[in-house]
Amino acid sequence: MSTRAQVRFATREEGVTFSEHPNAIHAQFYVHSDGYPEFLGVEIANSLIDSAKIDNLEIEELCAKHGDLDYIYYVWQSKYKSTWISIFKVGGDSEPCDHCDRIMRYEDECIFVGEPQKLIEKYD
Repeated sequence: MSTRAQVRFATREEGVTFSEHPNAIHAQFYVHSDGYPEFLGVEIANSLIDSAKIDNLEIEELCAKHGDLDYIYYVWQSKYKSTWISIFKVGGDSEPCDHCDRIMRYEDECIFVGEPQKLIEKYD
């Protein structure tokens, strides 16, 4: 089974928290497999620290949506500020409510916020 992810780039802005999905992104890539933090997260951090190459990124339109994502990564950048990374575990499968006929979808969970070195320390 593949671990799918999107890598999105957002601008660090006053009043925008790293632990919530931003309203605006500037680029988006799709990763079909190995999207878990211990692999892709560490690759993103290493790329930011050491300019290491990341394989298997597919450029996507900004409006592209996937129903099968496991993770969403945000790379937060702005001139003259340090780069930060957020990782969201996508909400998981939907299921019917026990009390009504509505389908319940789990919320995405922010599982990491920090600078690249902190990501490596946590997941490598």
